[in-house]
Amino acid sequence: GTFITEWTDGEKLCEAFLAGGEDAYGAVAEQLARIAQHYRFDGWLINIENTLSEVAVGNLPLFLRDLTARVHSAVPGGLVIWYDSVLRDGTLRWQNELNDGNRIFFDACDGLFTNYNWKEEQLERSQRLAGPRQNDVYVGVDVFGRGDVIGGGFDTDKALRLIRQFGLSAAIFAPGWVYEHLGKEDFLQNENRFWSLLAPYLPPHSICTLPLTTSFSLGMGTSTFLDGKDEESGPWYDLSAQDIQPLYPEKQGTLTTSCCLQDAWCGGSSLQLQGTIPPGEELVGVRLFSLQMPAPPKLFLTLLYKLEGPQPDELTVALEVTTWDSEMCYEGNPTSLPEPNGRYHPRFLPAPPPSLAKLLAACHRGSHGWTSRCYELELQDCSLRDLSLIVSRQQPSPQETSFTCLLGEVRVLDMASLAASPPQVYGVMASQLWWQ
Repeated sequence: GTFITEWTDGEKLCEAFLAGGEDAYGAVAEQLARIAQHYRFDGWLINIENTLSEVAVGNLPLFLRDLTARVHSAVPGGLVIWYDSVLRDGTLRWQNELNDGNRIFFDACDGLFTNYNWKEEQLERSQRLAGPRQNDVYVGVDVFGRGDVIGGGFDTDKALRLIRQFGLSAAIFAPGWVYEHLGKEDFLQNENRFWSLLAPYLPPHSICTLPLTTSFSLGMGTSTFLDGKDEESGPWYDLSAQDIQPLYPEKQGTLTTSCCLQDAWCGGSSLQLQGTIPPGEELVGVRLFSLQMPAPPKLFLTLLYKLEGPQPDELTVALEVTTWDSEMCYEGNPTSLPEPNGRYHPRFLPAPPPSLAKLLAACHRGSHGWTSRCYELELQDCSLRDLSLIVSRQQPSPQETSFTCLLGEVRVLDMASLAASPPQVYGVMASQLWWQ
């Protein structure tokens, strides 16, 4: 969330709670922490864009420390970030760097979000002053490119490149430029282009827990799909219905990935893969997700897809799991040999085990042109690294083979958690219900 005060009204507000002493700023800190916890915020950006009295600015570091402690307690992993605005003497003057004028606020919270009109020498000074906390300096990048800035628009990667050279973090402001400046025509293609240009400088967050389940829905669409059927035509938007999205970049060799709004298994969209298998080669693949977790002894994986092309019957679609290098990692049992490069191809199951048939009903539920597959993989002492999709030829060919594949759903499940009895739930209460 953003806590912002501005102009004369902002001065009055800050005077009321900062100059009011510990009880006043402590009450504000407590309420902000409660709001963050209730609405599942990642924390707070504190943006004071007005001058402060001597008393108010003197209490400001104390307020930031109090708020930071409360947010850490209420929101695991939560952060409080200070925006580069007010200086230690209470004047409002943007610095575009970490320096002695604003360091007192940086030291009182989790990080600094700098203003946008910085130059390379200011990055160097910020890095030097931050010391071991250089990752806590979030260098502001205005995607609209307003003012005397580096990059902006489809050149935003130029700013990111410089920021990363100094080991600093980035605060990307107004990525809505893609829609607001370029319009809604070709929005998804432009959005993919924008973020794929930044991908080399934005390491992805790995998935660290199971189950992993996604229908690739963006939380919007031109129709609503259920089990592969178009249940209701018409545009909709609901970010709470968004699923986990795959990795960038958009283009990997002879394979490109994009969002498909015209057909989906569930929600508003599916993941479309288009590409060719080059002459003489057997397969192409694309990383879908980065994983970082110990592998359970047995995994179940399900896949729903729709394959299109001149000769779809001659192609096979399957999942591939890779593990981190380890001499102790084996498939099945310790007597088997480790797979080269840690690549494992889960065993296809024509049907799920009887005990899991109800839970893994996806293995039987392909319809409306969708194909369903169920797999299992047994591993010992392994750590999961990647989940990829492989499209391969069933027979070698000297010709290239073009294809389009829609992914409707992917699930990666821990056998032990599936087989365990669900916990008993007591005292359920519901409110604000809307029946339709």
